[in-house]
Amino acid sequence: MDQIQGKRVAVLVEKIYEDLELWYPVLRCREAGMKVSLVGPKAGETYLSKHGYPAKSDVASTDVSAADFDVVIVPGGYAPDHMRRHPSMIALVRDAIIQDKVVGSICHGPWVFCSTKVIKGRRMTGFYAIRDDVENAGGIWEDAACVRDRNIVTSRNPDDLPAFMIGLFEAVRETSKSQ
Repeated sequence: MDQIQGKRVAVLVEKIYEDLELWYPVLRCREAGMKVSLVGPKAGETYLSKHGYPAKSDVASTDVSAADFDVVIVPGGYAPDHMRRHPSMIALVRDAIIQDKVVGSICHGPWVFCSTKVIKGRRMTGFYAIRDDVENAGGIWEDAACVRDRNIVTSRNPDDLPAFMIGLFEAVRETSKSQ
């Protein structure tokens, strides 16, 4: 059995998410046999993407913890700016990073990482416009399709999604072997 089957994945959702950056990882993880939950500020709430595509949260961020998941994914778009307004969403990502869970992020997603205050010295990428934010939070910026620093996996934009998923799945498999 592949080490990623059955792993529990939290994909964060908020309004104005980038369609592909949420749905591509959700569908790829489900195809791989992972158990995916959409985690939003409120359970059962529908959040619209930049293009109006709906995503309904399965659970509220206040009702879960990093211990409930093996993987946490922060999609981009403008949703991360809204996500980081919720202390429970920041806490989920912060605790997942600290607990060495696999934490992935695309595009503007590292904005949430910046709010966690635990990325000092960690290599990552994202949409070029947030480079200053990442560096001001202590992160080390790299311009690459996928940057992996131990349990953190990041990518720049929707074009990088295939590389992102390869990096994410590799991180999950390696984490599973070491447990």
